[in-house]
Amino acid sequence: MPAMDYILADQHVIPDDLRPLYSEKIVSLPHTYQVNCRNRTIAEKPLDRKSLGLPENGFVFCSFNANNKITPEVFSRWIRILSATPNSVLWLLAPEATARVNLVNTASRLGLAPHRLIFASKLPVDEHLQRLRFADLMLDTFPCNAHTTASDSLRVGLPVVTLAGRTFASRVCASLLEAAHLPGLITTDGDSYERLATSLATDPSRYAAIRTKLLRSTETPLFDASAFARAIEAAFSQMVALHDAGQNPIHLDIPQALEVQP
Repeated sequence: MPAMDYILADQHVIPDDLRPLYSEKIVSLPHTYQVNCRNRTIAEKPLDRKSLGLPENGFVFCSFNANNKITPEVFSRWIRILSATPNSVLWLLAPEATARVNLVNTASRLGLAPHRLIFASKLPVDEHLQRLRFADLMLDTFPCNAHTTASDSLRVGLPVVTLAGRTFASRVCASLLEAAHLPGLITTDGDSYERLATSLATDPSRYAAIRTKLLRSTETPLFDASAFARAIEAAFSQMVALHDAGQNPIHLDIPQALEVQP
């Protein structure tokens, strides 16, 4: 967008080799471009799988991305993942009847029984965060990844498998997973994405190790708002200094460890 001098990014959403594709100068923040606070209110009302319409046993895949992010290719891969995972279901956000009908009909054409799709409606954020804890694995969309949907999932200990491409929107979830110290959940092609999701769902020990690590992720840079504030303030200071000196914008790489000068 030529009208803009800078774009806020990080080394994962816009790596060095993709910088020439942008008209803006890249402000590469040290961990992730997305700001998240450490503490969010999560509802604590009585809740279990049965009350959410989920099976009490079996593996629950989910995707709470907006329906318009679900491409035919991604949905086909999800169906293959479920077909390879006995006693699994796919929990989707689909508040509108038309979307539910279309998803069920497509799943049926692809050989998946309709009862293995379970639909959720929109909820207030604190209640949504609570229900996410009852899923086992989030399946990301492509080429437009989950953004806040992914960081919400990681916040409550729900692992996310993503597929990273070459565009900003297709690399967002990879950025979040890197900041959560979980690069092993990032894939770069569709077949690897399927294999990883299926492996996690069918290998309890591998899955347990990932989930245990993720439950400690609130101590990672992903949810360190203070560090994010220091980094972005340092970036703003450099932008202003360049402007005041009569210089054109340049790429800015903000270091990981810094303190804002008073």
